[in-house]
Amino acid sequence: MIVAGIGLRAEATEVDLRAALALTRRRPDTLATLAIKVTPALRRFADSLGLPLIELSEADIADIPTRTVSPRVQARFGTGSLAEAAALRVAGRGAKLTTLRVTSPNGMATVAIAEGIAP
Repeated sequence: MIVAGIGLRAEATEVDLRAALALTRRRPDTLATLAIKVTPALRRFADSLGLPLIELSEADIADIPTRTVSPRVQARFGTGSLAEAAALRVAGRGAKLTTLRVTSPNGMATVAIAEGIAP
């Protein structure tokens, strides 16, 4: 399973999300983020791709080691990258990051890709 973990600011648009995903050059099977981060723009983005959007709790991603680290995210969520942690959590058994966190040109959205064996 290929999962795109998504991090975003509340003001992020579908264009921002599309730009961040395009930087990965991957087509995920599903999207994942924290439930508290889900916005109408993110729902529209998932719908436009025809992909499910998995909503995680903060506890779901706490303490997941990530390859990139934002001190702000680490302090708030207990993991270095929301996008990387969400992707790893949902990708399933043997999950590995295949694309480290990338950021949209305007900094509004981040995406990381993980692959694993679906649960």
